[in-house]
Amino acid sequence: MKPAPLAVLAGGISLAALVAAQPFQLPTANGALFERSGEERFFVGTPGKSWEAGTFGCVRSDGHQLHEGLDIRGLKRDKRGEPADLVLATADGVVVYVNRRPTLSNYGNYVVLQHRVEGLDLYSLYAHLREARAELKPGLRVRARQVLGVMGRTSNTRSGISKDRAHVHFELDLRLSDHFAAWRRLREPHERNDHDEWNGQNLLGLDAAQMLREQARLGARFSLRRFLRDQTELCRVQVRATDFSWLKRYAPLIETNPRTVREGVAGYDLALNYCGLPFRLIPRAPAEMRTATRFHLLSVNEREQAARPCRNLMVKRGGVWALGHNGERLLDLLTY
Repeated sequence: MKPAPLAVLAGGISLAALVAAQPFQLPTANGALFERSGEERFFVGTPGKSWEAGTFGCVRSDGHQLHEGLDIRGLKRDKRGEPADLVLATADGVVVYVNRRPTLSNYGNYVVLQHRVEGLDLYSLYAHLREARAELKPGLRVRARQVLGVMGRTSNTRSGISKDRAHVHFELDLRLSDHFAAWRRLREPHERNDHDEWNGQNLLGLDAAQMLREQARLGARFSLRRFLRDQTELCRVQVRATDFSWLKRYAPLIETNPRTVREGVAGYDLALNYCGLPFRLIPRAPAEMRTATRFHLLSVNEREQAARPCRNLMVKRGGVWALGHNGERLLDLLTY
């Protein structure tokens, strides 16, 4: 199927001009994200909540629940009032997963694409589709703005998604592990995993709206690697592990430590953002390891923790910060 036509945004800015300047584009024809005060026309909030609840971050359950995507409002309806917007590939990429069993996921019908930018793997996810294109299958190459399916409101949540809230849930993610399915069978044997490596728990989200706006501002000067490295640090953790998937998949995020060149690598210091994303990795020599434990919390940015606590990576016990269950679980999967 041919790419969808490009729209003209408010203020005379064409979507074509943005496409030429940035590797990632919006996944529908709704361009209100780039319009002044356009957020209410772009995002869909949860029932009874404003558009902010459809944005990325600590925006659910009064700031205590993380929403890892953008809920993008539809522009078109069919005769039954159902959404009819085409959902488009955000960039050139390869299909890695298509779920056509909506009752098995709160994503409903969803598609995952893999993209390679600046030596980094990024994944885009498109959820709640009415339907995905029949020919989509793992390994198929797609072009930016190629049609992936039709916006819908499929999901397995108890409340469902009403017609007035129909949207595409769009994520830009990094992949935690190449071994999620094996880890899940070992660590959580009684939990179902119907989506193998493409379970949403194996994907760490980026703020796609922030990234798209940054691309629009910088144009050809935009760098995905710099965008990642400019994340705000929530905490720093030392891990006693030297061979895990993230090191290979996101090697450009590893910094140089001359001491490890001489003495070898015994572990890594990881700078995590509030979502748990390791955006800086510093190799450490044996003598630089703080403890013999697998994971050791080195520092906490208390201002960031107070502002964005929703991932619950840490807990304070007796006035001392420690990794919580969620933090331990994330690092266990990361280094498995």
